Amino acid sequence: MYKKVYTLVLFLSCWLTATVARTQDTTGRLRTVDSASVQRIEMADQLRANGKIYVVVTVVVIILLGLILYVTRLDRKISRLEKEVGGKINQR
Repeated sequence: MYKKVYTLVLFLSCWLTATVARTQDTTGRLRTVDSASVQRIEMADQLRANGKIYVVVTVVVIILLGLILYVTRLDRKISRLEKEVGGKINQR
């Protein structure tokens, strides 16, 4: 089961890297979408202009995936312990 999860995480990280690489045009500059209705945030604009916003998004996604995997594994361990303790109580 863990092998499947690790394979999925590896696949998603490779897919995300490929997606970021495809967003560059032939000049090597990142394409940005500007809309008059979008509120301008200077820090985000600067990160987007330098292409660093994709690094930030990637790090956030990796952290969230790590937290989800950690909570899932912790839940499985707790469920297993609950079953063991429940079985011992029923035997008395």
